[in-house]
Amino acid sequence: MNQKQTPLLDRLKKHASHQPVSFHVPGHKNGYLAGGKEADYFKGILKLDATELSGLDDLHSPEGVILEAQELLADLYGVSKSFFLVNGSTAGNLAMVMSAAVENETVLVQRNCHKSILNGITLTKAKPVFLAPEFNEEWGVAGEVSLETVKEAIIKHPDAKAIILTYPNYYGMVFDLESIIQYAHDHGIPVLVDEAHGAHLIGGSHFPASAVQLQADMVVQSAHKTLPAMTMGAYLHVNSRIINEERVSKYLGILQSSSPSYPIMASLDWARAYLASFSAKDEEVLLEKIVHFRKNLSEIKGIKVLPFDHQNGDPLKVTIQSETALSGFELQTLLEKHGIYTEMADPYNVLFVLPLLKHTMDYPFDQVIQCLEEELKSYGPADCQEKIPFMKKSVSGLALEQKEQDSRTIKTVALEEAAGKICAQQVTPYPPGIPLLFPGEIIEGEDIANIRFQIKAGARFQNGENIKKGSISVYQDI
Repeated sequence: MNQKQTPLLDRLKKHASHQPVSFHVPGHKNGYLAGGKEADYFKGILKLDATELSGLDDLHSPEGVILEAQELLADLYGVSKSFFLVNGSTAGNLAMVMSAAVENETVLVQRNCHKSILNGITLTKAKPVFLAPEFNEEWGVAGEVSLETVKEAIIKHPDAKAIILTYPNYYGMVFDLESIIQYAHDHGIPVLVDEAHGAHLIGGSHFPASAVQLQADMVVQSAHKTLPAMTMGAYLHVNSRIINEERVSKYLGILQSSSPSYPIMASLDWARAYLASFSAKDEEVLLEKIVHFRKNLSEIKGIKVLPFDHQNGDPLKVTIQSETALSGFELQTLLEKHGIYTEMADPYNVLFVLPLLKHTMDYPFDQVIQCLEEELKSYGPADCQEKIPFMKKSVSGLALEQKEQDSRTIKTVALEEAAGKICAQQVTPYPPGIPLLFPGEIIEGEDIANIRFQIKAGARFQNGENIKKGSISVYQDI
């Protein structure tokens, strides 16, 4: 197929060029109502913000340019079926989980997953069995799930309907996903992968292999994270003999807006063409710039650039650690004073997500170097920060299943009284949105220590005002 084509984007541009008169939604009427100082920001994009008109196709029943654009996407990634997502990877993760399992069926899920995976499990009322990740002491973060852990889980739960993994993680770390997929398939279990941060991985030989290349059954990717797609633009790929594609399509129809954004879909079309045209020359020049950036960062006093294990990680992710008294959050704030906004910070680290530049493009990497050199002059070296490990059993389930939770009374207790009780809320420090506790789990002493450490370091908790005040919701004993 001709990957230079952008059928949906081209059709929208052609439609706009005819200066159509709108007596349909949306209410801005092809940008006609965009007046005043806002016009310069909105008018161009509003011309593409159409609806399901003749010739513009329908995301929920594609037969024309949207179907063609999705077929080009599937062709590029080498899968049997690809879908555009306009509600982000969240919608894709929900559909992925719901199409693989139903109520009371067991799913094996990587503990350091995104909350949308857990929300999908909640909606299906499936039984989650958590796979604990390895803790990376140098980075102070939860990393990979080992093949040994997966084997243990499958031996204990041979009836599992799916294994749900995150690859790469927020920081660009990868693991031996191929061996896990092969082992799972040998036992007739499909592997679902949240590859939100890996839409670009098929773009070059120096990137880790994508989950689609490693034969995962379903893969969700946030095209807006590392490709030039608009926010909320994502892809879902299906390449399985176990998963029913029609079931996936059905749930996407339920979960996604019935008024999908045409600008988002057009940007997904364009992002696919951009990746398809990313050449070996582009990759070579980009990697040179990344090496130079990492080298310059490492030469700044008070900054440590974290290496990937065995040099195997996503080059677009660069994580730095302060060797001064500054926390990761404080270091991020210093950068923001200079108008430099990073992807995220945690108690130790600051994460940069780099652009997938082509060889003719430049980017202001030097601004970061100048800022850090200037700001860190007044900070001396500090003792190494203690890192509280992400301690969990390698394989663990819920003490109280979801159906039983509905009949229990919830009460609030102080954190120091919570050890041994059953958690009744999702505890999610943000970023990066990875739950520490899930409703129905036993609260361990290590969990409380981790929560207290996160609070002290300045992390935010989604829907967790009680957590910041030192309390937590638990299920009352019968």
